[in-house]
Amino acid sequence: MAAKKSPFFDTATTLGKIVAFLGISALCGVLAAGMLIPVAAMAKSGMTTGNNILNALPASFDKLPISQPSTVLDRDGKVLATFYEQNRDPVKLEDISPYMRKAIVSVEDERFYEHNGVDPRGIARAAVSNITSSSRQGASTLTQQYVNNLLINNQELTGSDESTVPGQKDYADKIREIRYSVAIENEMSKDEILEGYLNLVLFSGREYGVQAAAQRFYSVDAKDLNLQQSAMLAGMVQLPNVYNPLANPERSKERRDKVLGNMLRTGAITREEHDEAVASDLETDPSVAQSGCIAAGDSAHFCDYVSRLITSDEAFGKTKEDRTNLLYRGGLTIKTTLDANAQKVATKEARKMVDPADDSNLGTAIVSVEPGTGNILAMAQNKYYNPEVSDENSEYNFSVSRALGGAGGFQGGSTMKPYTTLAWLHEGHNMWDKIDSRVKNYSTSYKWKASCLPGGNTRVGEDWRPENAVRGYPGSMTVDYGLYWSVNTATIRQASMVDLCTITDYTTKLGVLSHDQFTDADGNKSFEPHPIDPSFPSFVIGSAKITPLSQAAAFAAFANKGEFCEPRALTSVTDAKGTEYKVKAETCNQVIDPQIVADMNGTLQKIAGQRVSKGRVPGPVAGKTGTNNGASSTWFVGYTSGMSTAAWVGRVDEQNKKVLGTTVMGKSYRWVDSATFAAPMWVNYMSKVAGDYEHESFGKARVAPKPKPKPEENDDEKEESSDSSESSKPENSDDNDSEGSERPRPNRNDGNGSDRPQPDRQGSPQDDNDD
Repeated sequence: MAAKKSPFFDTATTLGKIVAFLGISALCGVLAAGMLIPVAAMAKSGMTTGNNILNALPASFDKLPISQPSTVLDRDGKVLATFYEQNRDPVKLEDISPYMRKAIVSVEDERFYEHNGVDPRGIARAAVSNITSSSRQGASTLTQQYVNNLLINNQELTGSDESTVPGQKDYADKIREIRYSVAIENEMSKDEILEGYLNLVLFSGREYGVQAAAQRFYSVDAKDLNLQQSAMLAGMVQLPNVYNPLANPERSKERRDKVLGNMLRTGAITREEHDEAVASDLETDPSVAQSGCIAAGDSAHFCDYVSRLITSDEAFGKTKEDRTNLLYRGGLTIKTTLDANAQKVATKEARKMVDPADDSNLGTAIVSVEPGTGNILAMAQNKYYNPEVSDENSEYNFSVSRALGGAGGFQGGSTMKPYTTLAWLHEGHNMWDKIDSRVKNYSTSYKWKASCLPGGNTRVGEDWRPENAVRGYPGSMTVDYGLYWSVNTATIRQASMVDLCTITDYTTKLGVLSHDQFTDADGNKSFEPHPIDPSFPSFVIGSAKITPLSQAAAFAAFANKGEFCEPRALTSVTDAKGTEYKVKAETCNQVIDPQIVADMNGTLQKIAGQRVSKGRVPGPVAGKTGTNNGASSTWFVGYTSGMSTAAWVGRVDEQNKKVLGTTVMGKSYRWVDSATFAAPMWVNYMSKVAGDYEHESFGKARVAPKPKPKPEENDDEKEESSDSSESSKPENSDDNDSEGSERPRPNRNDGNGSDRPQPDRQGSPQDDNDD
């Protein structure tokens, strides 16, 4: 059984109320004069309850930062999104309508400018009412309400369960509030207290402070509130939900008119002003400030990426909870690298290529990175950012890793072939070297050089018989020709003649990581990005899942003479107090020899210029096509010297399901490669935005030395020497060849589009479409 309380100190009894009333009334008399009576004097007066409480409390408290929204800005300072738990936009007192200041004082504390934080007359009146009735009546001054709101703010930030809610406070809470109020009055001017209160108080829902309330209900700034608007808002603070004009217009108007009556009685307004305001309707003009990335429109997925960068980085707090709290309450100003125009165009082209609601349910993505800085300029896709489940919505960001809100990457297809070419050139070979592309069988006994693996080599788990997507290629070809036409057997033959670890060393240095599931050292399954494993040679033709962002950043190094810059989205982050947080600086390193890049760019320029852009994108352009088996992942990654862009089209879910034979945007496709969707989307986008950035030369590629004249040549030697190392084109082709049109005939009997399984990590590599 609970101990029985003494009736003298049980505030639930009439006797207890009287005792508390006498103690508090005497206490308020001295506090109202702005003094705190010494404990001994209070003891003599018999105020035991008040004495003990006051003796246990400090005279002041830490005022933690007021919860403020954080804003995400593009590179030009335009707001992309706002994050908040409390929608608040603090303003100076001079930026608050004089009507609003008078209205809040008239209705909440008409003697505000006369007392020292506590109003003894109001407390006495409320105490008598509480003694003689079962209801509770408050008498808090504006200063006390300001203190109470500060305590609520502290409670929310610290997670304290101490009650500060009106109606739940006991007399000890009230005495503490009184003591703090007197201290506040000694520290701040009346105008400072009024400004703090009007920026702190709850008006409705998650609208805190008069500026947010003015925007919410009238779509105006606080400085532009008229008399009747000010009276309505001032009336709301007592019971925000009850007096909400959108939910309860009649009660709201009744309350507004009462505030106007108070203003007339106290001389804050004239009779004429009063009568005119009372005769007016509420005339609300509501607007909604949405919190989070759903309000960022075309930039929503980029916004989501930015928010995840904040909440995953310990620079913004020790725990994820701390970091999330900072984002939603810390008043951060987050400046990003996003180019609003490029983003707008990218989104338009991504949705134009495949409508978000198209029955094919294909996804599209465009992501651009600036060579030389790593700045992410655009990050768009066709699907809308919306949690509602439908074919046209997806909260997955198709451009980034799973850990940062992505879909887990997609098979890179032939966009991975340049890395084999880099290794080929790195190990002393040339673009004009000839290779035998007729080798189409690599048995389990064949040793692939891989110096970074145990034993220095690797083998496939079962015989690998790679095929090409089209027939008619010559058996012997230059590396330049093989890369230009993206011949699978040529790339694989190259890879068999170099160290696989040289290839993966390049992909790692260039930030191209695998997002395939793997088993870690502890035996746990994981999708964490990890360096591509050279144990499985199929990676050279694109079996690994990679992200569009990583390809755009890696190819930006090709555009920047071999200097790789890590992709970055944040340029600065500061909080409401001006504290700066550490963000990733421009981080660039020379990872490829400039001449090697220039040599490879000689071929990639021909791919982009002759087969893709055909003069539509300004300046020198270069790039690489890519398509996986069944065309469930198609790419074009291309660049100028000022902008590198990855364009991807394919399946996000059911990635093993073919696109071949699918109806897309009302048209059925029996043949799909990168020229079908990805490359045209890239051209449509880059032709509109690449001109905003520099487009200079990529450097000069080396050419094959002319053969020394021989005294005599037989017919066979003449035929061989006539095969120019600078020509990337098959016989009977011309400069206007487009991918998949006048190239060798598609091979319908090879692995392209077959039902064979996708590459797996147990050693059963399959081949990619060679586009």
